[in-house]
Amino acid sequence: MTRVRLWPWEYLFKPYNQANFPDLWMPLWVASLLGLIATVVVYNVRTRQLHRHSVYLQMYEWLLWTGVVTFGLMMVYVVFSFDWIIVLSTIVIGLGMMVWTRFFRFPPSFRSYERQLAKQRYFSRERYSRPESTIRSRTSRRRRRR
Repeated sequence: MTRVRLWPWEYLFKPYNQANFPDLWMPLWVASLLGLIATVVVYNVRTRQLHRHSVYLQMYEWLLWTGVVTFGLMMVYVVFSFDWIIVLSTIVIGLGMMVWTRFFRFPPSFRSYERQLAKQRYFSRERYSRPESTIRSRTSRRRRRR
């Protein structure tokens, strides 16, 4: 266990490496790698399941690119030892963007899309609710060729 020897704001401009941040360095790069893999896997699985619903595909695409940028930058920061303030701001902005995308940007679109689907189901059900609607009349039948 390491001791904190500087004031918190003095750590903001220290390079993000294992020597300066021994308690955070390993967990953050492992979490970033797992987050990157999880983002790509979730995108692939959900887009195959929801390929007919464009609103959901748009949301998962936003989440994919936000996750790729955030977690990919974290991997770059591990390799090149950027200042901690850049690493911290990337984590906060990237995860905040993912939360905003999922819980604020797309729910209004989901509600309107669900209303649209409900209307389509209602009109489809109404159209075929009478047995006569599925039976062709005699005038619409084609003549048989001999």
